[in-house]
Amino acid sequence: MRTTLSLDEDVSKALRREMRRTGESFKSAVNHFLRLGLQSAQHPQARPFIVKPIAMGLPPGLSYDNVAELLEALDGPLHK
Repeated sequence: MRTTLSLDEDVSKALRREMRRTGESFKSAVNHFLRLGLQSAQHPQARPFIVKPIAMGLPPGLSYDNVAELLEALDGPLHK
């Protein structure tokens, strides 16, 4: 199909830079990047994974002040 295409200056520069880098023709480069854009538009963005933290707290009598003591109390003397 033959058509007239008006490109913004920044798009034109980027396209020509890519043509020089790859050695592709104008037609081939335009088709390549249009295909990439159209394919990405067909695949909606995945919803972001959201972590919902819950406060677990420490058992009574334990604190974060002495980590070695905390590990020994929770995991036993062989925690290393």
